[in-house]
Amino acid sequence: MQAVNKGFDPETIAVLKEELTSSGKNFKIVPSEDNSDEFVNFYFVGLYEGKEVIYDAALYTLRLHHSSELYEIAEHEAAKKFPNFKGIHYEEDENGNLKPLKSDEEEIGWFITEMIMEMEEEETVKVQEFIDLDTHHDFGIGLDAALNVDVIDEAIIAGFVRDFNNDTLTLDDTFYSFQSEEEEEAEED
Repeated sequence: MQAVNKGFDPETIAVLKEELTSSGKNFKIVPSEDNSDEFVNFYFVGLYEGKEVIYDAALYTLRLHHSSELYEIAEHEAAKKFPNFKGIHYEEDENGNLKPLKSDEEEIGWFITEMIMEMEEEETVKVQEFIDLDTHHDFGIGLDAALNVDVIDEAIIAGFVRDFNNDTLTLDDTFYSFQSEEEEEAEED
């Protein structure tokens, strides 16, 4: 028996709509330590196939999307070069400081860093604004989107929801490549 997706349930939608009305916003941020100025997870009510549904949205900057793509490629290359690679695991000491990596993890870490720097320099990876919908999400409809903005703040989220729901959202189809923040600062000096 398949579980009912509460994001399609009229009572659940009514509760969220009430929360949104009392907050004066068209979205509700999902409390998470993953939320930052470059990534925010939030809910909003919209239409899907003519019916109201809750969207479980993840909105992030294009720069963060680019960084994630670089890291994923570098990690894949590390797995090919180092057969025992299972990821790098950081541990903290009793003071909350990171413990030094084991020598094999440190070697893999340097390999990944060098791969990322090389791909950035050669602008190997280019990304563009996008929206992906997941209609098989566990709560409502999953929505992932990346926008070419410096930060994801409440004004950006509110505009995104408004434009998405009004079907007036236009995405920039230009491909972009980014440099890491440290390199940009060094170039400016």
